[in-house]
Amino acid sequence: MKKISYVAMLALLCSIYAFADAEAKAAAPNVEWSRAFGGSGTDEANFIQQTNDDGYIFAGWTSSSDGDVSGNPGGERSAWIVKLNAAGRIEWQRAFGGSGRDIALFVRQTNDGGYIFTGWTTSSDGDVSGNPGGQSSAWIVKLNASGDIEWLRCLGGSGADSAVDIQQTSDGGYIFAGSTSSDDGDVSGNPGGERSAWIVKLNASGNIEWQRCFGGSGADTASSIQQTSDGGYIFAGTTTSNDGDVSGNPGGERSAWIVKLNTSGDIEWQRVFGGSGNDWARSIRQTSDSGYIFAGWTNSSDGDVPGNPGGQSSAWVVKLNASGNIEWQRVLGGSGSDFVRSIRQTSDGGYIFAGNTSSDDGDVPNDPGGGFSAWIVKLSASGNIEWQRVFGGSGNDVVTSIEQTSDGGYIFAGETTSHDGDVSGNPGDWRPSAWIVKLAPYDGGSE
Repeated sequence: MKKISYVAMLALLCSIYAFADAEAKAAAPNVEWSRAFGGSGTDEANFIQQTNDDGYIFAGWTSSSDGDVSGNPGGERSAWIVKLNAAGRIEWQRAFGGSGRDIALFVRQTNDGGYIFTGWTTSSDGDVSGNPGGQSSAWIVKLNASGDIEWLRCLGGSGADSAVDIQQTSDGGYIFAGSTSSDDGDVSGNPGGERSAWIVKLNASGNIEWQRCFGGSGADTASSIQQTSDGGYIFAGTTTSNDGDVSGNPGGERSAWIVKLNTSGDIEWQRVFGGSGNDWARSIRQTSDSGYIFAGWTNSSDGDVPGNPGGQSSAWVVKLNASGNIEWQRVLGGSGSDFVRSIRQTSDGGYIFAGNTSSDDGDVPNDPGGGFSAWIVKLSASGNIEWQRVFGGSGNDVVTSIEQTSDGGYIFAGETTSHDGDVSGNPGDWRPSAWIVKLAPYDGGSE
């Protein structure tokens, strides 16, 4: 029997490791296309959704007036809504706002084929009317299918008010989640903390049907909302309170906060999750078993957060049952900072999440470098990693939103300062550009 030399053995091991690494990379879906949009200013994409024509709509903001951006009203920042075709090419784009700061955070297609977007504004001119004059106002804009304004609402009081997530409801109206520091104007019942979660139900014309402020004496926010199968609502946010509407706070610096409302906006139950550190719930969705999945980030290693890999912050995914009790939770990441910005259930009963990472170890191999990279992770129904991939280049690459597409692939949105790696055609220099990436359906890792 021949002896294998040390050099030959080393070469064999290296080839095995290289093959295994190639297989691991092949296990994630391939990029079908990647597009960077914007001009010479700063351009960001905050949310994306597939439209009923198999194209896409994204919402963000821009300070550009060239490149892909035309019609900018000229404020410091303008809301920017862009309609793409199925190949990721611009069909139309609109910049909205006035002479102040105008930000679009979410956009969704409506039942009539148009769109509705939410954000906040400090303008009182241009595309913004009826601003109650606070530090900032919640801004809701209904567009037709071509992107022209049908109606808009500025809501709030004398404080700082914002609208984050929005969804059309089963009655044809809308529900939005945000935060407020007002207790006048359109805002009543504020429990008086530094900031309160603010949930507002609008009719189909954009008029307020009811509004509720939730929280206690601390800082309380709502960042994600969905109508539930029973006609009520679920929202996710953060809290530093342990009084008023908030009980059971584990006492960390900030805690994740999940609240279930009935159809009238009254609390059915609320749960506070976390440990002794900072714990955030950024995105929530009802699951097919009538439970819930939420995701965000944490730097706790106690309380509801065991198994933290110990980075500066870790991605955090929590599965709840229908009553809001934990079924399982996962803390993912490495030695850097890892976040989840968006989570969705997938057609196979698992989950896909989009976040950001500065790690290159632990659950995050093959980081392309740079500052932050986009991080996409597919979980099974029980929360185990099926595949993960890091996207970007040598700059900062941030992802804010993801969803599964009708072909079984995925679309994600964010911003990038890279000009290499997974990013090509970036119109900016060192400033961020909006970044949209379409992933192919998962093929099980086959070549």
